[in-house]
Amino acid sequence: MADRVTVIGWDGSPLTAAARSALSAATLVAGAAHHLALPEVPPTAERIRLGSLGLAARRIAGHRGTAVVLADGDPGFFGVVRTLRAPEHGLEVEVVPAVSSVAAAFARAGMPWDDAQVVVAHPRTLRRAVNVIRAHSKVAVLTSPGAGPAELALLLDGVHRTFVICEELGTAGEQVSVLTSDKAADHTWRDPNVVIVIGGAGQPATAPDSGWLLGQTPGQTGPRGWARPQPDAVGEGESAPLRAAQLARLGPRTGDLVWDIGAGSGALSVDAAALGAAVIAVDADPHACERVTAAARKRGVQIQVVAGRAPHVLEDLPEPDVVRVGGGGAEVVAAVADRRPERIVSHASSRDEAEAIGRALTEHGYAVECALLQSVGLDPRTWAEQDRSVVFLLAAERPVNRWREGPG
Repeated sequence: MADRVTVIGWDGSPLTAAARSALSAATLVAGAAHHLALPEVPPTAERIRLGSLGLAARRIAGHRGTAVVLADGDPGFFGVVRTLRAPEHGLEVEVVPAVSSVAAAFARAGMPWDDAQVVVAHPRTLRRAVNVIRAHSKVAVLTSPGAGPAELALLLDGVHRTFVICEELGTAGEQVSVLTSDKAADHTWRDPNVVIVIGGAGQPATAPDSGWLLGQTPGQTGPRGWARPQPDAVGEGESAPLRAAQLARLGPRTGDLVWDIGAGSGALSVDAAALGAAVIAVDADPHACERVTAAARKRGVQIQVVAGRAPHVLEDLPEPDVVRVGGGGAEVVAAVADRRPERIVSHASSRDEAEAIGRALTEHGYAVECALLQSVGLDPRTWAEQDRSVVFLLAAERPVNRWREGPG
């Protein structure tokens, strides 16, 4: 095992005395090409180009001598420190940090970032990073080859944002570009880069000193609770108890994309967005679409509203993680199941309709749960019955041992 491992963050500024001292004693230096070209790297030291962090960590662990790892920005923030300290490598490290690339990017933009979401985009996580952008009004994206500004913009098709693209921060080639997301796909961007994505429907205004939690979500600033009674939520599919049960089965979370088909008042869409998920609300009624937009604006959440009739309107939508089918019956449920989301919920007013929906889900390989929900609203002053709702709830989950774990 290496006698000593020092991880040095580099932000383009001159190295500190501690960093220079560690480098001067190094017998092995690992880093990217521009790190290994620094004049402070001893000419006699073994050099490792960082590609696979796991492979590099194993070589460092097997080295007999003093190792230094150079990394851009703060190596403890989505950086190499986590990999080096993993139990399988057993490395104890000393860290000489620098300004993180995210902090540097926001500094170049002249913006605060304690209210921003920060995500890492790799080709395998790109879709989830885009879902975070859909759901939040300020996101910093640490990109990688194959998951850069152009790829983000392409997957945001139909969702308009402003990109602040910071290329090669801290180097002679540093460049900051501001453009709309629909233009970002037309350019070739240099690595490494950080993308700040801002825009969307307005979040509720907050006082300058009101922040207390890094990257807080809309659900942390809005009214407490979910599936709250809504005066404009009418009909069997809009009752608060049914919405509560559907949300519980869906479990929307940050990084997910929710389809809410037959969104109606938008009450479930707003709740899912407040829980951190990206939401596409679909309804054939233009007035319903207006209500969803108004509900999202009131709650301060981001929702993409699509006017159209399912199942045909679903063909061009991005892949969902979980779906609520609020209307359309077995035909729409079958079309949704063809897209292989992890979970699907729906409801039915009759046993025949419930059986048809359950059959469509079962035929697509889903494990189906069905329950008859009955709720009765009471006047607490007189305990007289105010309203009664009886509805079949159907919840389906795709077995992970038979299908891939997630779309995209």
